[in-house]
Amino acid sequence: MKIQILGTGCPKCKMLFANAQQAVKDKGIDAAVEKVEKITDIMQFGVMSTPALAIDGQVKSAGKVLSAEDIQKLL
Repeated sequence: MKIQILGTGCPKCKMLFANAQQAVKDKGIDAAVEKVEKITDIMQFGVMSTPALAIDGQVKSAGKVLSAEDIQKLL
């Protein structure tokens, strides 16, 4: 499973990244969490507001910081 955090590195993007890492750890699953910071790469997802979260290439959330618990529900 691949989890991508789409954002340019703002504090909200960093918070979402940390929450995604915590969700993976708490759930005990094998998943890679990575940042996507280049605007051109983010635009390919069709995301207009960041931070956004994508799981296996599918955008699941945009424009808000999900908690670790909320992310676990998406996994």
